[in-house]
Amino acid sequence: MTSHTTPELTSTTPSYAPGLDVKPSVNKRPLSDFKLIAFDMDSTLINIECVDEIADAVDRKAEVSAITEAAMRGEISDFKESLRQRVALLKGVHEDSMDAVYRERLRLNPGAAELVAACKKVGMKVLLVSGGFTFFTDRVRDELAIDFTRSNVLDMADGLLTGRMLDQPWGDICDGEEKKKMLLQTCAQMGISPLQAIAMGDGANDLPMMSVAGLSVAYRAKPKVREQAMVAINEGGLDRLLEVLQP
Repeated sequence: MTSHTTPELTSTTPSYAPGLDVKPSVNKRPLSDFKLIAFDMDSTLINIECVDEIADAVDRKAEVSAITEAAMRGEISDFKESLRQRVALLKGVHEDSMDAVYRERLRLNPGAAELVAACKKVGMKVLLVSGGFTFFTDRVRDELAIDFTRSNVLDMADGLLTGRMLDQPWGDICDGEEKKKMLLQTCAQMGISPLQAIAMGDGANDLPMMSVAGLSVAYRAKPKVREQAMVAINEGGLDRLLEVLQP
């Protein structure tokens, strides 16, 4: 009898359909063991990188996308500076063009609504932390009834982007460290341990928050993120997490 059919291995090592990689240390457990789930937005909860699509309005998508891709792979150490560079290239984009990105290009990734609904059904809170912009996070928040958000605010004058971002009371830019800080603050506010939180992302700037969460999940992520995550969803929708955590 081969080892993968022995009762001992079958009872302790869950098997999953292709496209879902789960570290051996992760055991199947109830979703209700967790109290908070934190999502990155661009390319995780939604299908696009919003900054790249905005840049398309001024024919700078290729230039901006190259910086975004390098930042998400972890090849740019200073995320804040890379975001300032990309936002500067958006100068002159009209608010109507941003609205068109939301209406025509932005879609929830497969399984996003189902996973959020399952989490809410067992009493979990939902946090959206993004290196993107409130113009989009506010709309996604309202669509999914998300409880907490943190992202960046684009400066606008006379309906046009100025190429800058506005400082916020908590700091200037929501980067990886700010995502981690927001997750920890939300846990403290809820009176829970970070080990009762799930963090999901796809890029290098999601690794700080993923490192402090009780369960880290990579969704169609960059290699560096897949390697470090406890669960990697490489095929299918976000709700494949429910194969690991039963509602």
